[in-house]
Amino acid sequence: MTDDGAADTSGGSSPGDTGTGATTGDPLLAVEDLEKHYPITRGILRREVGRVRAVDGVSFELREGETLALVGESGSGKTTTALSVLGMETPTGGTVSFDGDPVSELSGESLREFRRRAQLIVQDPNDAFNPRTTVGEAVAEPLVVHGMDDADRRERIVTDLFERVGLSAADADRYPHEFSGGEKQRLAIARALTVDPDLIVADEPTSALDARVRSDVLGLLADIRDRFGVSILLVSHDIDTVRRFCDRIAVMYLGEIVEKGRAEGVLSAPEHPYTRVLLDSVPDLTPGEQTFARPLTDSVPDPSDPPDGCRFHTRCPAVIAPVDADLSRETWRRLAAFRFAVETGDLPGVVEDPDERVDAERVRAVFDLPDRIPDEAADSAVSDAVAALARGEVDGARQSLADTLGTVCEREAPSDTSVDGRTVRCHRHDPAVETDPLE
Repeated sequence: MTDDGAADTSGGSSPGDTGTGATTGDPLLAVEDLEKHYPITRGILRREVGRVRAVDGVSFELREGETLALVGESGSGKTTTALSVLGMETPTGGTVSFDGDPVSELSGESLREFRRRAQLIVQDPNDAFNPRTTVGEAVAEPLVVHGMDDADRRERIVTDLFERVGLSAADADRYPHEFSGGEKQRLAIARALTVDPDLIVADEPTSALDARVRSDVLGLLADIRDRFGVSILLVSHDIDTVRRFCDRIAVMYLGEIVEKGRAEGVLSAPEHPYTRVLLDSVPDLTPGEQTFARPLTDSVPDPSDPPDGCRFHTRCPAVIAPVDADLSRETWRRLAAFRFAVETGDLPGVVEDPDERVDAERVRAVFDLPDRIPDEAADSAVSDAVAALARGEVDGARQSLADTLGTVCEREAPSDTSVDGRTVRCHRHDPAVETDPLE
């Protein structure tokens, strides 16, 4: 950075720069067991009756010059995690440390310094700009907030930054509505850079842009990271963006990180079934390429009432069968899909009206259940459940299936396990858990 606080892009990295993917030294950002719960209240007295566990025990580190992506479906807790890191959401539990200092303990000048060194780029750049203020004034605003009273110096910094993000200095006198989406995102990046940050949190910064503009904005962020050692925490659901831009990945599902590691390893050989499902959602036009298994159901559980055990087990295509079950993998997958559809009440085409009676054959057809299952206990349980559904007795069907088709995945929460240099939260990688032989 120059002495004016603007980024110095005139040369390459200095000998002390860590560059892309740096992993040496202490982490700039350390998140340990982070929680963010939102109370659910009812009645005049606002009595708490439950909690939405948006973030529930998340841990990761980010070093200088490194880019870490938080990926997952909508509702997985990515954005809440990012905002909690910045102190824009107050964590319910856990710690966030920046440069060795717990953020929750910062106050006064030290808190002001943290807010300067950690900057946010939002998903919609329109949210970052006042339509009645010129973009030059908007980009200069962080300098004013952090005490720079010299108007001439602010103007020099803004002019320099406009040119560095690919815009003209003359654009400073224009208003936000005069710019395209990609140009406004460049302005948002310039605004974040005015105070010489060490950390940029980018929340879906390219999701509203077309492919060409997205590539340009990612190229700009990559250049900033590589030249100045700025660390970037990227929130994204776009696997292609993550593949091209990030050093490491943390995959989130229902408030937890289920897999994290180097980007190339996670994306080329995912170890957690949910990561495989995410990759399967990205169209692959390569001839002959194999796709990963689809989830058992597309119904995502309510974050206020996540499943017991592994939170992904109700959708997991690799859910573990009872160890003594005499079933093929395909038969178990069908039975598991049936069992968890009944468990969650996701029964379209079967039980539209609780008082409605349906034909047993219709139930079997909807879930592609075989007429005869080799395992006698499983066959009896499925037959009883089908009969119960035909009578409209969903609770009875649930009990019949739970008694026989229970899985360790619902009984026990998995622990983090090290697998080929990454961390995976799945029973199939835990040597202490007896898994089924169905592969």
